[in-house]
Amino acid sequence: MAADRVADDRLREHGSRHPANLAFLEQDSTIARMIPRRLATALKAALAEAPAVALLGPRQVGKTTLALALAAERPTVYLDLEAEPDRAKLAEPQLYLAQHADKLVILDEVQRAPQLFLSLRGLIDAGRRRGQGKGRFLVLGSASIDLLRQSSESLAGRIRLLELAPLDAGEVGAERVDALWLRGGFPESLLAASDAASLRWRTDFIRTYLERDIPQLGPRIPAETLRRLWTMLAHSQGGLLNAAALARALAIDGKTVASYLDLLVDLLLVRRLAPWHGNVGKRLVKSPKVYVRDSGLVHALLGLGDLEALLAHPVAGASWEALAIESLIAAAPAGTQAHFFRTAAGAEIDLLLQLPGQRQPWAIEIKRGLAPKVERGFHLGCDAVRPARRRVVYGGTERFPIADGIDAVSLVGLCAELAAA
Repeated sequence: MAADRVADDRLREHGSRHPANLAFLEQDSTIARMIPRRLATALKAALAEAPAVALLGPRQVGKTTLALALAAERPTVYLDLEAEPDRAKLAEPQLYLAQHADKLVILDEVQRAPQLFLSLRGLIDAGRRRGQGKGRFLVLGSASIDLLRQSSESLAGRIRLLELAPLDAGEVGAERVDALWLRGGFPESLLAASDAASLRWRTDFIRTYLERDIPQLGPRIPAETLRRLWTMLAHSQGGLLNAAALARALAIDGKTVASYLDLLVDLLLVRRLAPWHGNVGKRLVKSPKVYVRDSGLVHALLGLGDLEALLAHPVAGASWEALAIESLIAAAPAGTQAHFFRTAAGAEIDLLLQLPGQRQPWAIEIKRGLAPKVERGFHLGCDAVRPARRRVVYGGTERFPIADGIDAVSLVGLCAELAAA
C-alpha cells in the first residue's frame, strides 16, 4: 500500500479542500493534479443505501486514497489493519467500534482480520434497531476468495461489494491514453516521472505480489510458477484459454492450472471473457478468452519499457484490445454483462456488452490504427446477434460513420457514450 500511504498523507493535510472523487495527487514544485474516479459516485450512493460497503481491488490501485477523500466530508474513524496500534484498538472490536457508532468507520486491509465481519454483523443489527442503518462501515481490501466468502456469509443483506479497478481511458482522457496503454492504470505507474521509473514500479509490484501479497491472501503457491503462468498469459494476451497447453508448459496438472488462474481472476489481475451464449443457431466457440487486465503489467512481464518497444512487439494489438475492453467494461452501467462472439465459420465480434434493461447487446470491434476497416467477420457476427448498436473503436479522435449503421469512435468517446447510456 505504499502508493496509498503517500496519497493518504497528502489527504490528511489537504483533504478538506479536495472533492471526494479525488483519485491521486501528482505534486511537483507548483501544481497538484488530480484524476477523478468514476466509482466515487457509486461509492457515495452505496454508503447512503447500505450499512456496510466493501471496496475491493488490487493493491495500490487507490482504494485508501478514494476512501479518505470521501471521509473528508463526514466524521470518520480510519483504522489500518496492517498497523499494530490500530489492530490493538480492535482487540475487543465491539467495545471499540460501539464508541464510534455516529461515525463512518473505515477498516483498511480488512483481509488481515476477516474475523471482524462477525462483529460488524452484531453492530449493524444493533444500529438498525436504533435507526442507524446506513453508511456505518467502509471496508477496504485486496480481493480474495476468503474475503469475498466471509463478507458474503457473515454480512448477507448488510454489505454491498464494489470493485475499484486501475484507471481507465474514460477517466484519464484522450491526452493520456498512450501513456495509460504503455504504463497501465495503477496511479503510481501512470504518473511516474519517466517510462523507466514506471517500469521499475511495475516490476517491484509484480515481485511483491508474487512473494508477499498472494501468499498472504490465498493458498501457498510457488512464486516462480505463478510468475511463469502470469508471463505466459501476457504472451498470449486475449487468446482462447487452453489449460492443457499451459499445464504442459508449466509441468503441472490441469486442475492446478485452473486453481492458479482462478486465484488471479479473484485478485482482479486477470479477466476471463466468456463467449456469447445467445441462441443464434451457429457453432459458437465455447472457450473463454483470457486477459491480463492491466496493460502496464503485461508490458512489464514482457520487458517492454517504452512505446517504441511496445509497437515493435507482436503483443501490441492484443494489448491495445485488452485496454479497450477493460475501459469499456468499466465505463458501462453497473450490471452490464461482457462477452465476445466467435463462430467456427469466421464470424467474430471483439466485445458484446449487454446493458441492463436492453434486449440486444452493443457490438464493438476494436482497432488500433487511424484508418479502421470493418472486417467481414464483424458483419457476419452482427447479422447473427443483431446488436442494438455497432461501434468500431480506433486510435483516432473523430467520430464518423464507417459503414451502414456502424460508427468509428475513439476509445474515450465510446467510454463516454456507455457512461451516458
